[in-house]
Amino acid sequence: MSQYQIAIIVGSLRKDSFNRKLAHAIVKLAPPEFSFKELQISDLPLYNQDDDASQAESVKQLKSGVLTAQGLLFVTPEYNRSIPGVLKNAIDHASRPYGQSAWAGKPAGVLGASPGAHGTAMAQQHLRNILSHLNVPTLGQPEVFVQVKDGLFDEVGDIGTASKKFFQNWMDQYVAWVKKHAD
Repeated sequence: MSQYQIAIIVGSLRKDSFNRKLAHAIVKLAPPEFSFKELQISDLPLYNQDDDASQAESVKQLKSGVLTAQGLLFVTPEYNRSIPGVLKNAIDHASRPYGQSAWAGKPAGVLGASPGAHGTAMAQQHLRNILSHLNVPTLGQPEVFVQVKDGLFDEVGDIGTASKKFFQNWMDQYVAWVKKHAD
């Protein structure tokens, strides 16, 4: 049985982030041959092309985490109808210097949660556009635009009973996607 290490990138820095909670809950639905590690993005400097030749240690750690992963899991909120700046900053850092992108070829899943009625639909669309440019094969269906409501998570922070079948289906599709596209 192959082992798959998945890098989680949460697009929120908020301590009580719904998206971090969603990331931690959904990974419990994965099979045992999948392990997950959240990559740190809160300590990255703002991207500046002048620093490409001498990247900060935090940037090197991010790139290393992406390069050693067999897949990616992006879990992001939506800010102003797009992805948060901190997520874009992380993407930019790990894609540089030009021609040395850590993202290329890594299969990805994208999901997100928000209190808003449309979930994170616009942020996910923008993220998918960016990932397409970076040659990241991204699971297209099923899409997960979650409105955070009572019952989404149970009392211990796992996916709630009413949503479990939906999220299990997503995870099953994601697992198949990674197995199909991983090196």
